[in-house]
Amino acid sequence: MIKVLDLYHVLTAVVPLYVAMILAYGSVKWWKIFSPDQCSGINRFVALFAVPLLSFHFISSNNPYAMNYKFIAADTLQKMVVLLVLAIWSRTSSRGSLEWSITLFSLSTLPNTLVMGIPLLKGMYGEFSGSLMVQIVVLQCIIWYTLMLFLFEYRGARLLIAEQFPDTAGSIISFRVDSDIISLDGKEPLQTEAEVGEDGKLHVTVRKSTSSRSEVFSRRSHGPNSGVSLTPRPSNLTNAEIYSLQSSRNPTPRGSSFNHTDFYSMVNGKNASNVSPRQSNFGNLGFDEESGVGGLGNHSRANGVYGQGNSGYPAPPSAGIFSPVSGPGAKKKANGTENGKDLHMFVWSSSASPVSEGGIHVFRGGDYGNDLSGVAHPKDYDEFGRDAFSFGNRSVPNGAAEPEGPVLSKLGSSSTADLHPKIGPGESRPTSMPPASVMTRLILIMVWRKLIRNPNTYSSLFGLTWSLVSFKWNIVMPAIIAKSIAILSDAGLGMAMFSLGLFMALQPKIIACGNSIAVFSMAVRFLTGPAVMAAASIAVGLRGVLLHIAIVQAALPQGIVPFVFAKEYNVHPDILSTGVIFGMLIALPITLVYYILLGL
Repeated sequence: MIKVLDLYHVLTAVVPLYVAMILAYGSVKWWKIFSPDQCSGINRFVALFAVPLLSFHFISSNNPYAMNYKFIAADTLQKMVVLLVLAIWSRTSSRGSLEWSITLFSLSTLPNTLVMGIPLLKGMYGEFSGSLMVQIVVLQCIIWYTLMLFLFEYRGARLLIAEQFPDTAGSIISFRVDSDIISLDGKEPLQTEAEVGEDGKLHVTVRKSTSSRSEVFSRRSHGPNSGVSLTPRPSNLTNAEIYSLQSSRNPTPRGSSFNHTDFYSMVNGKNASNVSPRQSNFGNLGFDEESGVGGLGNHSRANGVYGQGNSGYPAPPSAGIFSPVSGPGAKKKANGTENGKDLHMFVWSSSASPVSEGGIHVFRGGDYGNDLSGVAHPKDYDEFGRDAFSFGNRSVPNGAAEPEGPVLSKLGSSSTADLHPKIGPGESRPTSMPPASVMTRLILIMVWRKLIRNPNTYSSLFGLTWSLVSFKWNIVMPAIIAKSIAILSDAGLGMAMFSLGLFMALQPKIIACGNSIAVFSMAVRFLTGPAVMAAASIAVGLRGVLLHIAIVQAALPQGIVPFVFAKEYNVHPDILSTGVIFGMLIALPITLVYYILLGL
């Protein structure tokens, strides 16, 4: 029977976490202490230092030779059963899809064990339950999060191949990915180049689009009598793709119409009036100095910008909107434009962002949208009436009539145009994919590049290695190193909750995906996950307190890292956002209910 004192110990362990989260929420939402830029900096610190060191502290202090293998087997069996059921469902059901399988797997099997699980379970069942949670954390970081990355990169590879090789994908026998590409998440415009080997098979090279690798040439004068030379230097618009969004429903990029002089003066700020406009080389982006009209030319489908077609990769919601027509100080003119400028630009970052580091990241407001590109049944999701993007001032240059739906003009050469013959009447388009070995090698390359840039990967591996060495030969970590780690790891738990509060405050909605989807996702998180865990635990022979711990840890709120992945790869980020935010708010009463019922 649960005593009142036991409940007090549980609240003592958990309430301080909520205090940190509420303070962070109020500092942004009510008191306006932190700006979005400052919040981003705080979360950058949490992602790169606080949480990795916290993870290292727990893993390195846990004895790997005293692990409870039945408990680990139950946790592994739960995840394998869910994964198998979802794989069968996605293959056999007309409503199944890879995207929904990934999301449902995250919701049902990946709880917030590190931040919420360890203090909560320690308060409920004592210190020994904390070591069980650490064992779960090790498996999550090393195995299950890596599996999630594998699934996301597999989805990205399928979209890339389906977009650029719709007819000849089965003939691809090798992929070469340039070293500056670290992910197929669709945030960077990519292009492919294919060569036909002597055996008639395709050898594909994936690289960034020509526009993302362009350089801007500046004019430099070397004296009154000297000529003008063109000296290349890096552009401050590197990896910027300029689009004009002409559909409020689908964020499909098209050629943009804007004034070059206004654009140049906006980029260069106060000094723009004293310097002549520079010409920028955006690959195949045509620009007319006379009329000030720029646009993307129509090119081969084979080497199009990856992820911008109708087949599956819209501009991600995390892309920054860089537009002079938006902002708090903009003034509207009579014709509906602001400041007389018409420019919409998605800024794509080429460097690893805080999101890709696997830590907690704050995105600067804005709805995530429900653009489920690549999902088999988007209408089932669109019934909630949420637009992914909506921009005004959608006029078409030169007075042309706006076509039905969005149209994309792609970058690229015609080097592989002959590889995609037109489909004649009565012919069916093949849907084959490259051989499994080719796909596996491509995905492993991309997953490896992501993992080696993730500080949590190193913290988990180093922590596990140190624990194996220290508990084997009773080696004590030098005090100077231990205290250096402890000073940040001790702050890691509070900073992680503080960061979560900042994230909550910057979101326009706590329930971002709609009420019906939110209820469904909470049922999967707090009912389906614990039920499958209970069945798996009983199957492997867990009884008593160990069974209770297994069920309660499965009923923890949604993990933060799966949401980070979902946001980065644009796979139902609003659902995972709701799982994190709303799940945190209702997690305490739900886990207390499980704790009380299991203790009867």
